[in-house]
Amino acid sequence: MARRRIIAGNWKMNMTPSQAVELCATLKDLVKNDDVDVVYCVPAIDIVPVAEAIKGTNVKLGAENFYIEDKGAFTGEISAPMLKDAGVEYIIIGHSERRDIFGENDILINAKVKKAFAAGLKPILCCGESLALRKAGTYKEWIARQIKWDLTDVTADQVKELVIAYEPIWAIGTGETATADQAQEVCKMIRDVIAEMYDAPTAEAVRIQYGGSMNAGNAAELLSKDDIDGGLIGGAALKPDFGKIVNA
Repeated sequence: MARRRIIAGNWKMNMTPSQAVELCATLKDLVKNDDVDVVYCVPAIDIVPVAEAIKGTNVKLGAENFYIEDKGAFTGEISAPMLKDAGVEYIIIGHSERRDIFGENDILINAKVKKAFAAGLKPILCCGESLALRKAGTYKEWIARQIKWDLTDVTADQVKELVIAYEPIWAIGTGETATADQAQEVCKMIRDVIAEMYDAPTAEAVRIQYGGSMNAGNAAELLSKDDIDGGLIGGAALKPDFGKIVNA
């Protein structure tokens, strides 16, 4: 079964609203590709201007974070229904920076996955290992456990709509990249875990991205692998090179 490729930019805490609109204009013609889902996951303050800036283009809107309650006394937070109403289609959940810097654990991440689906958003669920786990050789067990925890009580039909992003933490923003074979090994293992949890058709349907310093130079090789269906792009998503990744 041919899975549709998905290239998502994670802008992180970059781009003021005016800079965001400029970047959308710069990238507009560079990211044209009707065979690929192109997503900009942007800071909360940029969601409304970017929604406007990408109207009429092939780009879909994503967000970087939300809180699990629909509304209420949660100063500074944004809910999934708010994002949906603003035109957001995809939501990053479980990014290593949310886990490590903000202390998000798998119980919260699982609640966020379920809340995202309930609100009509498509999760981009992140998983991955530290350098210590990679060196210890226990990274496969770690990632499998993350997937099993994060998808507790999530249905097979929901998982088919899910995107999983494998992000080796040692390769995020470091310039280090997993080799294409290392990335393929883990992405295939993730697919095998989904098959074990659900069934083969669900595993075949779920899209798995690689997210760790993918750039214009290495994208084609990474994307040539059987189980790598796209990329979750950090720094390179803020440059014209993002267009080269989309069209790799």
